[in-house]
Amino acid sequence: MILSFLQDNIWYVLIIINYLLAISAVIALLFRNVNPTKTLSYIIVLVFFPFLGLLVYYLFGQEYRKNKIFNRKNILNQKVVKQLNDSLEQSKSELDALEHSLLEDKIKLVKLLQKSDKAPLTKRNTVDILLNGENKFKRLIDDLKAAEYHIHIEYYIVRDDKIGSKILNLLCDKAKSGVKVRLSIDDVGSSITRKMKSKLRDSGVEFYSFMPVLFPQFTGRMNYRNHRKIVVIDGVIGYLGGINISDAYVNYANNDTYWRDTHLRLEGESIVTLQVQFLINWNFVSGSDLKISESFFPNKPCKSNVAVQIAASGPDTDWANIMEVIFSAITTADKYIYLTTPYFIPNQQIITALQVASRSGIDVRLLIPDQSDSFTAKYATNSYLGSLFDADIKVYRYEKGFIHAKTIVVDDIFCTIGTTNMDYRSFNINFEINAVIYNEKVSKDLKAIFLNDLESARLMNPKEWSKRSKTEKIKESICKLWAPLL
Repeated sequence: MILSFLQDNIWYVLIIINYLLAISAVIALLFRNVNPTKTLSYIIVLVFFPFLGLLVYYLFGQEYRKNKIFNRKNILNQKVVKQLNDSLEQSKSELDALEHSLLEDKIKLVKLLQKSDKAPLTKRNTVDILLNGENKFKRLIDDLKAAEYHIHIEYYIVRDDKIGSKILNLLCDKAKSGVKVRLSIDDVGSSITRKMKSKLRDSGVEFYSFMPVLFPQFTGRMNYRNHRKIVVIDGVIGYLGGINISDAYVNYANNDTYWRDTHLRLEGESIVTLQVQFLINWNFVSGSDLKISESFFPNKPCKSNVAVQIAASGPDTDWANIMEVIFSAITTADKYIYLTTPYFIPNQQIITALQVASRSGIDVRLLIPDQSDSFTAKYATNSYLGSLFDADIKVYRYEKGFIHAKTIVVDDIFCTIGTTNMDYRSFNINFEINAVIYNEKVSKDLKAIFLNDLESARLMNPKEWSKRSKTEKIKESICKLWAPLL
């Protein structure tokens, strides 16, 4: 009788079960006290999209892995790492001297990162800005070939296409020659064939995927992905920035889209912090307890005096470190703020900071792609542009191709290059890493790059924008609803 009732009323039964589970999810969200906008977005999805809402919540809203991720922090308590950080950290008198001689109110950013992220300010560094994949990979391949002791690589996207196979085969060769090679990739972002994975392991490359998933092709936006791009070679050379290991990032003649991106090559004291961040993640993905010895941190003198902090953030940090640095840089600007990002889906704090800066007479300019690689991200970005135009912020659309660079330059003294997009996911969910640079020459170089990119962009007209169709506005409103979940 019960079975017959269920068969006759299966749809009603499923709906009841759906909403019982949805109510449980809503209660869990309310008790977590997360961002109210994000909570409201989940509640709307759960209430108005039966079954689909539960799937979205399961893929994006759960935090069941967070405690596991937090365990990675134990490495920071190791004696060697603590000693290294202590040796690099500037004293109050040194920070005061820097404040008066160079940084002025930008010293607030230094202190913020030192306190919240245990990220010491390093003063002796060489910094090279690398434009686009073809320039980045030329330098990287030369450095990999010259490696003598170890190669540490951590990437969001690695594919064994033309450039990927070249890099991976080189890693195999170096491992066979006795260089210790450790490779960590994100399981959702990357795609490496079984044949190449077998070759890596057979060659002696230690290789692990970050938080593996069963069906990565269906979970492109799953929570807690490792969006970082890190290379450390022999503890003396480091790379980070926006360029993943894939042919899409190299402007080959047969590529469909011109890819504009920015990366960094570093030498000097900042490599210590970059190495620490790699090793923290390595112990997590490998499940091992790699001993952090001083051999990972050779004391190679650097004659250049470029001040750098390595800022890392993710669900295992107590604070949204990179977002806070960006917010502080905007609020302490005196002359200009030039910002490049492929995805502009910011939180209200960043929107307000940009508006206040522009209304205070600061030159605020934003460069975004004309054509996005994501329909939802494109219209979510568009939904925020009106609030920028209201504050007389200049918005440019890059038309030469797709701009994927993630850079900010402020006042000819501060700039940051890294993996962080201007969106909820980068600020709060994914693992990200940026180089924060306090140097006039490097900042002016990045400013010149930004202004050069504007030559391939068009300045948006707020009056014309206001006349866009109602269909476009509806798309924006719907996609903005999803913005906290993107």
